[in-house]
Amino acid sequence: MKDYFLLAFNNLKHRGLRSWLTILGIFIGIAAVVALISLGQGLKEAITGQFSTLSADRLVITSAETGFGPPGSTAVKKLTERDLDVIKEVQGIEKIISRLLRVVKAEYNNELNFIFTASIPNNKEGAEAVYEAFNLKVEKGKKLEAGVKGKVILGSDIASSNTFDKKIEVGKQIKIQDKDFEVIGILKKSGSFQVNQVILMNEEDMKDILNIKDEIDIIAVQVSDKDRIEDMAEEIKRKLRQDRNQKEGEEDFSVQTPVQALSAINTILNIINLIVTGIAAISLLIGGIGIANTMFTSVLERRKEIGIMKAVGAKNKDVLKIFVIESGLLGLVGGIGGALIGLSLAYLTSFSANSALNTDLFKVSPSVPLLVASILFAIIIGIIAGLIPSYQASKLKPVDALRQ
Repeated sequence: MKDYFLLAFNNLKHRGLRSWLTILGIFIGIAAVVALISLGQGLKEAITGQFSTLSADRLVITSAETGFGPPGSTAVKKLTERDLDVIKEVQGIEKIISRLLRVVKAEYNNELNFIFTASIPNNKEGAEAVYEAFNLKVEKGKKLEAGVKGKVILGSDIASSNTFDKKIEVGKQIKIQDKDFEVIGILKKSGSFQVNQVILMNEEDMKDILNIKDEIDIIAVQVSDKDRIEDMAEEIKRKLRQDRNQKEGEEDFSVQTPVQALSAINTILNIINLIVTGIAAISLLIGGIGIANTMFTSVLERRKEIGIMKAVGAKNKDVLKIFVIESGLLGLVGGIGGALIGLSLAYLTSFSANSALNTDLFKVSPSVPLLVASILFAIIIGIIAGLIPSYQASKLKPVDALRQ
């Protein structure tokens, strides 16, 4: 068997450029598979990471949306204090928090930007629940306590020079909706881009600068028994429908659990992964056709060599083994090279995306099973592509081969 491999390897080496051009097809196919699947998995982890702050015992109520923007901000009919009171009547609720989420005009160092802003509840329990639920950690300065007015906390991306040309330090003044606020804290960088790009301010301040009366953008509910969260969601829907005189299916509000949100996201991401894998598989098919073409050409060019081998005692199975091993080697080299190139491309793309967005959301986790499966698949593709020309070579008669 060692001699078979040495002979096959030398035959490929002698064909030099043609062998490398054939391998290039497998390179591209495997590199595409590894890079796209790795990036797809990275994208999945990045997006699902945005839901990591939501626990299994919490659900969210928002109004039906009419456009793009923070939850509740583009709704025709807003949630109100009355809706909050209706939800409080549902048995099994441990905590309930109402919040405002809007885009505001912010100005610093004579530079204007529009930034996503969220409210901190006026009561201490609600404020602490927000910090805990979204895992908000203050890196510089201090927390914004309940009831403290005229102060704000900035996300890490806003405080750095990514949003404004000049870095914002604790103690500086930032103008929001033409009113001055003091920056008392800067949040620690989070895995959620929403947290990194938010301004937190007191609920009363937010109502004042935006002239908000009886409106709520989002209501977060923590239930006492997470195993009943689906039942709780249905009960809240029923109560709100009854209060608003609405029929089932005609609601102008939404009650969503984290499980539902993650399920919808995972379905979309799985479809994306399936599509990119299909595209990569086409590249692999092209690579396999390239191997088949090279092996057919090799059989035609080496008929005399095959005739000599058979004349000195080589059997059909010996010739078949040599050509199958050659095609398998093409797949092996293409698979290993393609896997390494694909992994490198995935890391490069991840690094470029993180640098461009100034985040660390996109991560590539090398999957050993994926790499091994890709290389094995390339070998199998190579062998399958070389089977017919190898079989054709093994069936040549010595006399006919030597005449060529």
